[in-house]
Amino acid sequence: MSYSIAKDFRFFSLLRFALPTMIMMVFMSLYTIVDGIFISRLVGTDALSATNIVYPVLNLVIAIGVMLATGGSAIIAKKMGEGKTQEAREDFSFLIVIGIILGFLVMFLGNIFITPLVRLLGATDLILDHCIGYLSVSLFLAPACILQLLFQAFFVTAGKPTIGLILTISGGVANMILDYLFMGPLEMGVRGAALATGIGQLIPAVFGILYFLFVRKELYLVRPKHHPGVLLGSCSNGSSEMVTNLSTAIVTYLFNIMMLKYVGEAGVAAITIVLYGQFLFNAMYMGFSMGVAPVISYNHGSKNVVLLRRIFKICVWFISISSVVITAFALISSPIIVEIFTPKGTDTYTLARTGFFLFSINYIFAGINIFASSMFTAFSDGKTSAIISFVRTFVLIVINILLLPLLIGVNGIWLSVPVAEGMTLFLSIYFFWKKKGCYHYIKLKKTM
Repeated sequence: MSYSIAKDFRFFSLLRFALPTMIMMVFMSLYTIVDGIFISRLVGTDALSATNIVYPVLNLVIAIGVMLATGGSAIIAKKMGEGKTQEAREDFSFLIVIGIILGFLVMFLGNIFITPLVRLLGATDLILDHCIGYLSVSLFLAPACILQLLFQAFFVTAGKPTIGLILTISGGVANMILDYLFMGPLEMGVRGAALATGIGQLIPAVFGILYFLFVRKELYLVRPKHHPGVLLGSCSNGSSEMVTNLSTAIVTYLFNIMMLKYVGEAGVAAITIVLYGQFLFNAMYMGFSMGVAPVISYNHGSKNVVLLRRIFKICVWFISISSVVITAFALISSPIIVEIFTPKGTDTYTLARTGFFLFSINYIFAGINIFASSMFTAFSDGKTSAIISFVRTFVLIVINILLLPLLIGVNGIWLSVPVAEGMTLFLSIYFFWKKKGCYHYIKLKKTM
């Protein structure tokens, strides 16, 4: 059964609508984690290090796709809510073309300058071949990566989140099977890992093009037209999501540097495990926020204030309760999760177990902050969304990473994200209150 974004949503119907996107994001995080395990066990730790070295370039590709997807879907859903259906289709088609062009541009420039690029990122002679091999194949498939991200968002906007979920699962399963085949029996090394990931991205990319070409319902591909401000509006509106992805690369680098300084290489391995956990748990919040965003955009466009207020209240209650559950689960299960990656008795296990427990405190705050940024993107208020995202994912984390270890040692590194998320919560609440009169998601009391 499909759920249109024009429904009269209540708690369970809204949750059912968002659930496929939540499952999709969690599954994406899971197969990324499995990807890392295969690389480490079938090729070696040098190969795993190489994938981390080139991560900023791949994160840039993801950032471009996420920016166009989130920013563009908000604009398109709003126009659909305003009854401008044909204009929404033209904008949708235009953004797909732009995504393909940017993908090929990254592929072309990245491969021309690949050797100096990986050197600049810190590749040593030992892992240089691994870095070039993994990055080169990944760049050739950059258009598929961007299209996958675009269609994940636009299937939700089209009221077909379940199709997006099925495609993501199909791509993920193909990726995991091909990981084993390419790196195991075929001995293709790290290039096989990149090729497996790319083929997994090609599945939703190709199917998405075919679906939106031939299934002509509310949203489908037409001759694209560049309406003034569509691309700029999409980039501006999705800037917070782009900032989040770019900040992640920088923050991960800082985590590694600080861990090397305080506890050595075992600390780098430990922070990697902890960040995998963050990737998994935050995927639930991100999936829910992405799932409800088109509904918010649509009802904002159609000026359905009553439903908008109900949706906002449902979202805040759901995230608040689920945040408590997720945090409790992360705290209790931290030893079990850490042991999946490393055996008991090692320095890495001891560091990661303590770190995972302290780091998990952040999940009590992260859900509301992620939703706040996503909600303002859905209102096409890219500036507010970007402020929340930039402060949350970069400014406060960097300040805390640099200062807290000076005060309390290595535990300050683990607590830098919980403290940053807790501080960002006040900023999110401030904007919720400040913007309530602009978007009417909270009923204002009448004054005499």
